[in-house]
Amino acid sequence: MINKSVDKEKLDVVADIEKDLRYISAIIKQKGREILSNYTITPPQFVALQWLFEDGDMTIGDLSNKMFLACSTTTDLVDRMEKNDLVMRVKDPNDRRVVRIHLLKEGERIIDEVIQKRQIYLQELLQNFSADEVFNLKDNLMKLHQEMKEK
Repeated sequence: MINKSVDKEKLDVVADIEKDLRYISAIIKQKGREILSNYTITPPQFVALQWLFEDGDMTIGDLSNKMFLACSTTTDLVDRMEKNDLVMRVKDPNDRRVVRIHLLKEGERIIDEVIQKRQIYLQELLQNFSADEVFNLKDNLMKLHQEMKEK
C-alpha cells in the first residue's frame, strides 16, 4: 500500500515538473519572439544562426537535421539569410563538392545581442532567488539536459 502511494506521489511530482517545464518553455519562446521583433530576422532564422554560432560551419543537410526541417526549407532559409549578409556559402577546402554555411559578422552580432537580452531577462527573473537556489537550478537543469542527451 505504501509503495502505491509513493509511486502515485512521484508520478504527480513528475507531472508537475513536465507542466512547469512546458509553461517555462512557452514563456521563454514568447519572450524570445518579443526580443526578435526588434530585428530583421525570423524565429527560424534565429534558430539557424544559433546553431551556426554554437557548432560552427555546417552543410545544409546538417543544419536541416538540427532544425528538423526539410532540406528545401533550409535552403530557402539560408537564401534569405545570405541576402541579408548574415551567412555565406563556402566551399569546403577538403572536398570542393561540399558547401558549408558560414556565419558572418552581422549574424554573429545579432545572435550576441539577442542572447544577451535573453540572459538579462532571465537574470531579472532570478533576482528573488538566493545564490544557492540559482546554482542548484543550474546544476539540476544541466543534469536533466545531460540525461536527455544520453537517452
